[in-house]
Amino acid sequence: MSGEDLDAVIGVDTHRDTHTAALVDMVGRQLAVLVISADAAGYARLLAWAAEQAPGGRVLWAIEGTRSHGAGLCRALAAVDAQLTEVDRPTRRARRAGKSDPIDALLAARAALAAGFVRQPRIDGDREAARLLLVERDRLVRHRTAVLNQMRDLVLTAPEELRQRLRDRSIAGLIAACSALRPRGSDEVETRVRLQSLRRLARRARALTEDAKTVEADLKTLTATNVPQLLAEPGIGPIVAAQLWVSWSHSGRIRSKAAFAALAGTSPLPASSGQVTRFRLNRGGDRHLNRALHQVMITRLSCHSPTREYVLRRATDGKTQREAQRCIKRYLARRIWRLLDHGSAVVAAT
Repeated sequence: MSGEDLDAVIGVDTHRDTHTAALVDMVGRQLAVLVISADAAGYARLLAWAAEQAPGGRVLWAIEGTRSHGAGLCRALAAVDAQLTEVDRPTRRARRAGKSDPIDALLAARAALAAGFVRQPRIDGDREAARLLLVERDRLVRHRTAVLNQMRDLVLTAPEELRQRLRDRSIAGLIAACSALRPRGSDEVETRVRLQSLRRLARRARALTEDAKTVEADLKTLTATNVPQLLAEPGIGPIVAAQLWVSWSHSGRIRSKAAFAALAGTSPLPASSGQVTRFRLNRGGDRHLNRALHQVMITRLSCHSPTREYVLRRATDGKTQREAQRCIKRYLARRIWRLLDHGSAVVAAT
């Protein structure tokens, strides 16, 4: 991104009701600032302002929050084939000079200039549908876990007769038994309320389970249509495949396998000093993606012979169990990036 390729860069700090745009030249000098409403009229005003301030039309838009408050603006810009790049929120160090919407917009533009490459925002369509389903499933599972914990708490403090009937049951058995509970007229108020609460919680847990199964079926259909090569890999099911796909988004967004490993938090970070050469664990990146890779690794360690043999070889080389697992996750990041970016060509080669 040089002055020969672009006329200006526009950084946008996005919020729910308003967006603030700062236009800078190719050396980072601020030339103009505009505040718009976060709606279709505001987006049209911003495009007209950009055409007036940069008549050459070669503008790079640096958007903060492309998949949250800036999603509507990104769609409006994509509709006119504008060049977009995604930028992170300013760091605390960058904000030492102050904090305001115009300052954040200026920092976004300068961050895009400093990056030297374009970070494409994640796309809509089937990928966004999969993301929505993953979010819904996560909420359903968390809510179901909370409901089951509440049921077990009620059983734990119940009178001995009821506690003996319900304790040590499986989740399905507990839900079925609590659904069949009926208070009697001779029961005390406390017992009657406890039984009614358990019945209501059981109905809620059953409904949440059914909703989660429906969401998982939809995810299975989406992944089988869009990323079948992932489902063919050992240890990868529809839920994990959907998360890998959602984090990757589309071909060309992640420029290399090393960049994908950094996004997944599996790339070792140098921590050397003087004559000491060492690396430390990367705790950054997309933690949902990192967790998905961890789940694949755990599954392969339990049922995939080549993975188990690899761990044994690394152990003979002096590696600890944890170090071997980190190596596996790094390998998985490389393998999955190739499968996603090159698809059937990688499958055919292996």
